[in-house]
Amino acid sequence: MDRPFRYEDIPEDPKDLERDCDLSFFRASGPGGQHRNKTETAVRLVHRPTGTIAAATEERSQSRNREVALERLREKLVRKLKPRRPRKRTRVPAAAKRARLDEKLRLAQKKRLRKVDEER
Repeated sequence: MDRPFRYEDIPEDPKDLERDCDLSFFRASGPGGQHRNKTETAVRLVHRPTGTIAAATEERSQSRNREVALERLREKLVRKLKPRRPRKRTRVPAAAKRARLDEKLRLAQKKRLRKVDEER
């Protein structure tokens, strides 16, 4: 691709998303016995344009893990690439402005008094 991958480029169809990915299978560990520990049912997807990785090892079925991994990858891409709305700045409360000005006046008064003492 000539331009970077954007939010609008995320395909709706899982098959289209899978075409943009490198698919690898590996052995999952944990409960599930021989069917899980000796067969390569875990699925790892690497989205080539962005380098985002999603894996699924929960199910004993490779096809179900592939579906789960595709769903996770899509969610990750949406979270990563969805444009964020800029933060709306909040107004400084009137009481805070008043307190800051009062403190400034107190410090100014203190300095003025110090100057008078030095001149004597």
